[in-house]
Amino acid sequence: MQYRRLGTSELSVSEICLGTMTWGEQNTEEQAHEQLDYAISCGVNFIDAAEMYPVPPRAETQGRTESVLGTWLRRQQRSKLIVATKLTAPGRGFAWVRGGPVAVDRRSVREALEGSLGRLQTDYVDLYQIHWPDRYVPSFGKSFYDPSHERPTVPIQEQLEALGEQVRAGRIRYIGLSNETPWGVMEFVRLAREHALPKVVSIQNAYNLLNRTFEAGLSEVHRHLDVPLLAYSPLAFGHLSGKYLNAALPAGARLTRFPAFGQRYARTNVPEATAEYAALARKAGLSPATMALAFVRSRWFTASTIVGATCMAQLRENIVSAQVTLDEAVLEGIEDIHVRYPHPAL
Repeated sequence: MQYRRLGTSELSVSEICLGTMTWGEQNTEEQAHEQLDYAISCGVNFIDAAEMYPVPPRAETQGRTESVLGTWLRRQQRSKLIVATKLTAPGRGFAWVRGGPVAVDRRSVREALEGSLGRLQTDYVDLYQIHWPDRYVPSFGKSFYDPSHERPTVPIQEQLEALGEQVRAGRIRYIGLSNETPWGVMEFVRLAREHALPKVVSIQNAYNLLNRTFEAGLSEVHRHLDVPLLAYSPLAFGHLSGKYLNAALPAGARLTRFPAFGQRYARTNVPEATAEYAALARKAGLSPATMALAFVRSRWFTASTIVGATCMAQLRENIVSAQVTLDEAVLEGIEDIHVRYPHPAL
């Protein structure tokens, strides 16, 4: 396992990060702990959670993922692990999360962090991320910015001040963003510089062979401001593993159980592009999942690739992908497909 410095922080994170959003819904506590033990034995030191997990989000299960992680974490040498979690922001209608998060302000940050620390059974988190912007932005499959959808929002400086209080208290080491835009990242960095507030050290956005929009603007932002990508959904909700090819719906798979949850990938050209990537991978002697993960990991702006699994066979394949380097022929093949099917799933 290789490790990379996370932006301007002192954190050295494994190139593979263990995602957790299935724990407490598709995975039991025992299964989650088995995943953790295996991942750590392979050199993974980075684990990503969120207060709203597991998914699909429900009032009955909210917070369960962090609790499952916490019962494992309390038995570990905490200083050797990098634990990330996320603050639920307003705008998504999750009224059961802290009574409905109304803003990323001091009260919400304090209450959300206290809840996460309690469930995680730890005194601090290494990386605390705003799950999506407090303000309106087109996200989760939408790309057109419509000013008529703008809503009242907490100023970014105030959000930074609220997070900074928890950093000074020692309960957060570093802060990050998720599902952000180039303008948003630049504003967070600018205001941190101008007001001596904590600088964001990462951005967790979707990035995969079917959605490479990070390359258009955010990669340049990273180049100049050193805010690298934590890539989530590198297998595009499992599509890039090939298991949904030819309209297959494998028993127990996420989209089989929760069909409405994958609308981001229910778009024109997704099946066609996925089939071509799978064929390219097999021609190169690779599994489709291995090629897809190795591509994301190979990008110069990616600090860590977040993988999630519902069974140990998937997890083993995902982690082994860290040993694979794609040759020029495969990379050229990927670009050829991308030109014909650019960003079929935003």
